Amino acid sequence: MSPLPICVLLSLAIGHRVTVAPDGSGDFRSIQAAVNAIPYGSDTTYTIFIKKGIYHERVLIAPGRDHISLVGESEDSTVITYGLHTGSVLAPGDTVNTWVSATCWVEGYAFHAEHLSIANDAPLNAGQAVALEVSGSRASFDHCRLLGNQDVLFCQGPGTLQYYKDCYIEGTTDFVFGAATAVLDHCEIHSLRDSYIAAPSTPADSRYGIVFLDCRLTADPGVTKVFLGRPWRAHAAAAYIRCTMGAHILPEGWNNWKNPAREKTARFSEFRSTGPGAAPGKRVGWSRQLDPMEAAAYTPDKILGGKTLF
Repeated sequence: MSPLPICVLLSLAIGHRVTVAPDGSGDFRSIQAAVNAIPYGSDTTYTIFIKKGIYHERVLIAPGRDHISLVGESEDSTVITYGLHTGSVLAPGDTVNTWVSATCWVEGYAFHAEHLSIANDAPLNAGQAVALEVSGSRASFDHCRLLGNQDVLFCQGPGTLQYYKDCYIEGTTDFVFGAATAVLDHCEIHSLRDSYIAAPSTPADSRYGIVFLDCRLTADPGVTKVFLGRPWRAHAAAAYIRCTMGAHILPEGWNNWKNPAREKTARFSEFRSTGPGAAPGKRVGWSRQLDPMEAAAYTPDKILGGKTLF
């Protein structure tokens, strides 16, 4: 690796901030190059400001690249995109699976992103094609757009804490999934096809799983049969709290993934759903409608252990 220019070193040392611009007007032309310039194991927050443009690259926030903040110029004009999917073959001959298909993969601690889009532009029928995979704890996303088809947002990392605020997330099958404790707060969850929204794989000793707080569930025209979720693993946990649900949400709400045994262990619940897709009296009998006292435990602070993520 060639030495960094002195101006970039000074930016990192003094302001803890660098700029990425595809036209060369910043410190770096690629986001990954800017990430690679940040020292390992730092307790200081480093901000990477990303000017508008389409960045066709994969971004890895590796373990030890902690306290990194990616700030886009706007969520519509700052786009990170790539197109790996299951079955893709990498240059060394390795075949891609779900775990390594992500456009952006966050393993570092206390990562933050805002005002940008992360997309996987693999074709509609390509199979699992992750846009964002997060396995680092205390990750937060504010006013971001997560775009793709199947398996868009991989809330990886059992026991990790993740927070998504005012984000737009669209996809087809199981497009919010994984084992983390993840809060989606005032987000729009948009279905592109008849399928499933959430596919949690929550460990038995994790209380919350994937929680949708005050979210809005929308769909493309013609989409009429969408399930709130299904259990990827036996003790899957998901909750929809005060969410507005479009008519595309099926009355039964939840699906057992062709495994009746999981009806005994999965932990699926709702509280005060509204809109044409809200049908508390018609949900499957193995899901729960929370009472107000139970629902009071579903706040960002309580779910995330009193930790402010941004």
